Amino acid sequence: MKSPDTPYFLEPQSRVQVDLSAFGHNVRSLKRLIPATTRFCAVVKANAYGHGGIQCAKTALENGSSFLAVVRISEAVAMREAGITAPILLLGEALPEQVSFLAAHGIRASVADIRTARALSAAAQALNTTLKIHIKLDTGMGRLGFLHPGAVIQGPGEEAGILQARGTADLKGLEVEGAYTHFAKADVIDKSHARGQLVRFNEMVAMLADMGIHPEIRHAANSAAVLELPEAHFDMVRPGVAMYGMAPSDEVDITRHSLIPTMSITAKVIYVKAVPKDFSISYGCTHITAAPTVIATVPVGYADGYSRLLSNRGQMLVKGRKAPIVGRVTMDFTMIDVGHIPGVKPGDDVTILGSQGNEQITADDIAGLTGTINYEVTASLTGRMPVSYV
Repeated sequence: MKSPDTPYFLEPQSRVQVDLSAFGHNVRSLKRLIPATTRFCAVVKANAYGHGGIQCAKTALENGSSFLAVVRISEAVAMREAGITAPILLLGEALPEQVSFLAAHGIRASVADIRTARALSAAAQALNTTLKIHIKLDTGMGRLGFLHPGAVIQGPGEEAGILQARGTADLKGLEVEGAYTHFAKADVIDKSHARGQLVRFNEMVAMLADMGIHPEIRHAANSAAVLELPEAHFDMVRPGVAMYGMAPSDEVDITRHSLIPTMSITAKVIYVKAVPKDFSISYGCTHITAAPTVIATVPVGYADGYSRLLSNRGQMLVKGRKAPIVGRVTMDFTMIDVGHIPGVKPGDDVTILGSQGNEQITADDIAGLTGTINYEVTASLTGRMPVSYV
């Protein structure tokens, strides 16, 4: 966040702004969809999808979240150094050498295989401490987790996936607090795959109970499941992208939930020039003007996380009107054609993501042009542009 004492000549010409009031509104809106007894775990991994991990974590907690989730240990360390004391679930791999910090700071480790469990147990015992863990169950994502017995091909002397969890729960120095899974297709209209995962998850939780393992917190629901699969809410939910006001996919309707996009990206025009017909723009001369026009240069490029795939395809907003990107997006600059917008001059505001006047450019708009998803649009920001919060 920029200091109020920053000299005007040091102020950036392009920046990211995150509306924390909108973020808090989204958290409260999602909480209204779950039972009062169900915990809310805010997924703030990857710098909160580019929105600022510390600030979003604090705002989520202020608006009803009781748990946080990250993937990298460095993210959890940063949370604790910022004074955040809420329980944190580490969704990624936990290493034995991290056990001292995890146990001392209330960070829960995910355990997805017996070898990891044994290594964490040995480390915890050596430190004479207890580490809380959440057992990860692979019900159809195919990424991490103990497998359902029906999906396991056993080798000689191997126990089927979920049966290894019994050995995990018996290990000294580990306390099984939770069991969870992750959906692969909850964000599509056809929920048959997600419901199949739910069946397997419930079966595996029942198997754990038969082994004498009774996790206090069962959780499965990502943003799409929070919105559209109430049977998956269990003891805790883990929304991510919906908190940031973005849809999990174009098959999930978030409009009826009043979720508000929280990020905008703005810049200033730094150069304007009138050019003739048949004038080439940017590297490779991939755009040739069809008539005399005016070209404005905007200080944002792929080094900022603004995709080069937007070359000759994307748009920006100037004076409340859409201006097409012409030529290739370069590392530091992008050119737009403003010949149809009278009076554009250096210093004019440009909206790269967000609203200006009656027009809007969303992360989904950008994702559609670059063949990706809205998550990547925001999470790919490099940190080169400063982030300010309102």
